[in-house]
Amino acid sequence: MGEQQHAKFPQEVIDEYAALGVDLEALFSAGHLGTRMGVQILEASAERVVGTMPVEGNTQPYGLLHGGASAVLAETLGSLGSMLHGGVTKIAVGVDLNCTHHRGARSGLVTGIATPVHRGRSTATYEIVISDETGKRVCSARLTCLLRDVGPKDTEQAAGAATG
Repeated sequence: MGEQQHAKFPQEVIDEYAALGVDLEALFSAGHLGTRMGVQILEASAERVVGTMPVEGNTQPYGLLHGGASAVLAETLGSLGSMLHGGVTKIAVGVDLNCTHHRGARSGLVTGIATPVHRGRSTATYEIVISDETGKRVCSARLTCLLRDVGPKDTEQAAGAATG
């Protein structure tokens, strides 16, 4: 579904993860599901994550953008923001996702923008607004992630996922 673009992470964040042997840009390009769905991460920081996804290939039988596809985009963006907020000592695990679908999209790209609602020590909540190419809101979502401590196996798995 097109050429893979890498997210624009702040250099200090890239360096922090690189010190652990993790290629952050490769690891959080969108993941396997996101890649299959054509998700592209355009910008990523704890304050704002922006990504796009094509409608084509992500529709339900009536030709409209599938609500589950919107949920994947929302969870991808909110999880990435939560992970960046938590830093290298935490893993963000989604525990609650709520999506309200306002209108359908039949073609083009949708763009999601995730911004924090709450960033604490043990949880982070992001609002994700997904809009069509005309700027009309397609979906409003809210994701809460648990921020748990990184264990030894987590670091090994992240390093392996980023290289494999």
